[in-house]
Amino acid sequence: MTTTLIKSSKEKKRFKRIQDQFTKSMFLLSAMISSLMILVIILFIAQRGLTPFMPDYKYGTQDLFKFLFGMVWRQDQAIYGVGFIVINTLISGFAALILAFPIAVLTALFSVKIAPKKVGTLLETTIEILASIPSVVYGVFAVGSIVPMIQTIAQGFGIQTAGGSSMLAVILLLAIMILPTITSISITAIKAVDEDLEKASLALGATTTQTNFKIVLSAAKSGIFAGAILGLGRAFGEATAVSMVAGNKMFGPTLDFFDITRTMTSTMLAGLKETIGLDYDIRFSVGLVLMVVILVSNLSINLLKQRIGKQHA
Repeated sequence: MTTTLIKSSKEKKRFKRIQDQFTKSMFLLSAMISSLMILVIILFIAQRGLTPFMPDYKYGTQDLFKFLFGMVWRQDQAIYGVGFIVINTLISGFAALILAFPIAVLTALFSVKIAPKKVGTLLETTIEILASIPSVVYGVFAVGSIVPMIQTIAQGFGIQTAGGSSMLAVILLLAIMILPTITSISITAIKAVDEDLEKASLALGATTTQTNFKIVLSAAKSGIFAGAILGLGRAFGEATAVSMVAGNKMFGPTLDFFDITRTMTSTMLAGLKETIGLDYDIRFSVGLVLMVVILVSNLSINLLKQRIGKQHA
């Protein structure tokens, strides 16, 4: 009887080891497939994006320096300068993040820690619905609401606008679009905070508000900053909605919020009408620059997160 129990126990342990190894292998395979897809996308975009700067390019070799630092984009004259477009993209993306981030974090904190359970659940459901709305719907909303509002404000101050299409319209639109993403991830991060940390803070005499802001948000900062990174990535990568309100200015950078602008994504979308030629291939070059901008921006946010973490340590 004892021998049978020992054998049964060993078989169970052996089965669990096999199950664990299989699970680990599946996770590893999934990670490798995801990494491979990213690598394939990067290689494809790099291959097409670098072609216009090769000596043997059949449509006329482009000057890489003029492309990266140029301040004029005139496809009718084969002048492609992406420098001012990068600046416009950074301004609109980070301005939208500055507007959306505090609202998103406070909304998440209210939903999880302050609001009654039913209200919090309803709020979370609403946020999830907002995050799933297609970008073109946001674009239509911006054209029908944000653009006329900006035109009215500009007229009130005696400022000339292109019917309301402007940098400010892009910023407000992007802030609305990334708000649900940051809020949703922040909610998940705040829910993951150990309740013992809150109880310890309250036991030491801290108020609920102090605990929420100094303990809960501090403990959830990794997830919150991850939400900021994803939100900024969506702001940089949004094309359809932005194209509907940006105006696609041919030179820049745009420093007047009431002036029309041009972002990298709107530039890429506007030129994908053909399948061959310089005007088509150069859009992949813009996409390559966009990937570098997103990478550098994400690294900057991670660096900021680390510095904030050291200050609170």
